[in-house]
Amino acid sequence: MTSAHAPRLDAPLGARDLVGRWWRPALAVLLVAGAVAWRLVKDDLGAPPNLELSTAAAFAAAGLLRHRLAVLAPLVVVALSDVLLGNSNVLVFTWTAWAVIGVGAWWAGRVRGSGARLVSALGFGVGSSLFFYLWTNAGVWWLGRGTFYPAGIDGLLASYVSGLPFLRPMLLGNLVLLPLAAGLVALTGRLERTTVVAALPRAAHQ
Repeated sequence: MTSAHAPRLDAPLGARDLVGRWWRPALAVLLVAGAVAWRLVKDDLGAPPNLELSTAAAFAAAGLLRHRLAVLAPLVVVALSDVLLGNSNVLVFTWTAWAVIGVGAWWAGRVRGSGARLVSALGFGVGSSLFFYLWTNAGVWWLGRGTFYPAGIDGLLASYVSGLPFLRPMLLGNLVLLPLAAGLVALTGRLERTTVVAALPRAAHQ
């Protein structure tokens, strides 16, 4: 039995908490950096289109940081990589999509309990993939209506059909990567609890 004075490791984290538990923001930064690096090299490696790490990084950052700053994770990925890769006026839709996904990751990543977190990760992976597909392909149609696509509903449907090859790898990738992100958050919490319990005086466990 643990002591009533043991720290609550599942509580929301403030700036001071994140400084004291520096490994959490360090892991979040590493994940964001990995997502940026992947976005820069994935085409050269022949990876499928839209196979990305940004959604998993956002979910993991939300679970690790438990702070509102986690909503910025996917926007940081897209902003840093777009500086080097460039973008077009469709960025209005891609960036707003990642902003919404960042907020969704914040809510989904706050779930407690390994089982509930896994379900939340899978639901968030599916929901974020579908939202990104629907929103950004609507944007592609809107920006290209009358040129690349007809201006009516048939043009919008044509844009969605053209986007299907991009939806599949994003969806399948997130169904694999989001549970891994949930596992990383759970493992971090378990290691923290083990360390804190081991550090408590023996009398506190009796």
